[in-house]
Amino acid sequence: MFDKLLDKLKNGTYVTLETTPSHSPVFSPIIDKIEELELHNYVDGFTTTDNPLAKLKYNSLFAAKLLQDRFSKPVIATMSMRDRNKIALQSDLLGANEVDIRAVLALTGDPATISDQPHAKGVFEGDSTLLLDMIACFNSGINYAGKPFSVPPRAILPFAVVNSYSKNPKTLQKKMQKKIKHGATGIITQPVYDLENAKILVDLMEAANTECCSETKNATLILGVFPITKLRTAQFLSSHVPGINVPKKWLEHLRIANKAGEAEEYKVGFELSKTLFEELKAFHPKIHLMTANQFQIAKDILV
Repeated sequence: MFDKLLDKLKNGTYVTLETTPSHSPVFSPIIDKIEELELHNYVDGFTTTDNPLAKLKYNSLFAAKLLQDRFSKPVIATMSMRDRNKIALQSDLLGANEVDIRAVLALTGDPATISDQPHAKGVFEGDSTLLLDMIACFNSGINYAGKPFSVPPRAILPFAVVNSYSKNPKTLQKKMQKKIKHGATGIITQPVYDLENAKILVDLMEAANTECCSETKNATLILGVFPITKLRTAQFLSSHVPGINVPKKWLEHLRIANKAGEAEEYKVGFELSKTLFEELKAFHPKIHLMTANQFQIAKDILV
């Protein structure tokens, strides 16, 4: 399963779909919705998020196991450095390994200060590269302290993230290089809204791989896509989310459509998003689709 995912990532068309577990003890309604829309037939795998914005949600590893069992497609489980120390991170990796959750997206995590849990404190023993280093150790048959396992873990695929925009693109290249050096196999970008932006990112990744200059130290860029169907979403991303650039023409088109009514606003936003998805897929067919669990939009984009 994971060998096929890696082959598609390196050599073929690769599309994954993000799922966000809810503030609930059950994840099955999300899985049921995906099955109802037959979305599993249009993607190569899924991801599960890990308490995004430090808000309490269903566990990402358990969600990944349920998704994988239902659809027999690989799931990349997000693990955040915010909530776990070195012991807990490695313990989770060990447990996940036996049940075949063996693709991990390493994140530093949003600050605990914005959590919905009173007085929550972040652990943050390191940034996401520490988890990448742990995975590299596991893939060598040892734990982070260098002690060999009695039974070597099965191979784990490590993923990381990077911003999609910077006024100084070289800073993005340096961040890519750092994560490549720590073993990332795939690097997922924040949402991209411009083909030219995507071309810059692909060039930066090529330069980063060249700089690392190793057959075992190289990564594939995966372009993040987050459809926008509302003006306020575009304005929020443009003004309040670092590392994302929403083009002025998107804002202008959505502003005009907003005045014509909700239906027109949705139509214009969806058409912009669908066109972008098709352009990106034709240019660099490695895409991670994020829709905040709006799975009908995901299907309309993918079909």
